[in-house]
Amino acid sequence: MKSSPKITKALIAAAGRGTRFLPVVKAYPKELIPLLSKPNLQFLVEEAIGAGLTDIMIVQRQGETAIEKYFTPDPDLEKYLAETNKTQYLDSLKQIWTKAKIHFTFQTADLPYGNASPILASRDFIGSDPFVYMFGDDLTIEPAPGQYLQELVATFEKYQPAVLLGGQYVPWEEINRYASIKFIDDPNYPQRVTAVLEKLPADQAPSNFAQGGRFVVSGAKIFPVLETQGLSKDNELWFADANNTLAQTDVVMAQEIKNGTWMTTGDPLRWLKANITLALQDPDLSEPIRSFLQAQQL
Repeated sequence: MKSSPKITKALIAAAGRGTRFLPVVKAYPKELIPLLSKPNLQFLVEEAIGAGLTDIMIVQRQGETAIEKYFTPDPDLEKYLAETNKTQYLDSLKQIWTKAKIHFTFQTADLPYGNASPILASRDFIGSDPFVYMFGDDLTIEPAPGQYLQELVATFEKYQPAVLLGGQYVPWEEINRYASIKFIDDPNYPQRVTAVLEKLPADQAPSNFAQGGRFVVSGAKIFPVLETQGLSKDNELWFADANNTLAQTDVVMAQEIKNGTWMTTGDPLRWLKANITLALQDPDLSEPIRSFLQAQQL
């Protein structure tokens, strides 16, 4: 197989309205809603860095400034923390600033709403290179941040499909919340995908393998599809539709997360579950949160 460029770029979609978190997201983007002491978006950036990615583009809603402000050094704040012996509170962000270059762009008003539009907004950043694509309200909880993403990159580099989808098996009663993957047996490509079908009821879904918010994508192959793709339901530009087109003419694959858990954080209930899951794995919070849950008879 022909070799492809080393993957160094990650693209994070953070341009949604987050209406399920109104009214709080009227003031700031949903990707900055905290999970324990860090915003959801920081977990994704750390995951990308853990996978060895060094150029990270965050696509924001047009006119939004809070995300860029969050990931930009603040000399006045750092001076205050140094004077009050509290510099440890910024340690996680300082790690980001030393290990990767963070870029920002807007999903402009001329682009349609939808989870494929951030790719079009980042054309100059991506070029024809392969890249990692991450949905901003999905979380990967794993022993080492970036481990699963690194596995996806390795699989992509080995087989060089048009797109490699991340995901996991979910209970059948939950598959209607997600995109379900239809597979075909292919001795040359494990877990080859023929269709990505959004939010079907369990009796119509082709499998209970749910697409997660992690992808490795060929820049050279995705743009010709997205540039000619029509809008789907709700007049949105869906990434699933692009995958379905590519699955008919090229190779699309999926890979299950095994040493970790994929969780969505895009609505209050699942955001709360993610917080509890993280707290139960935190050495300082695990015992008190367990005691609290047991006291509530939960």
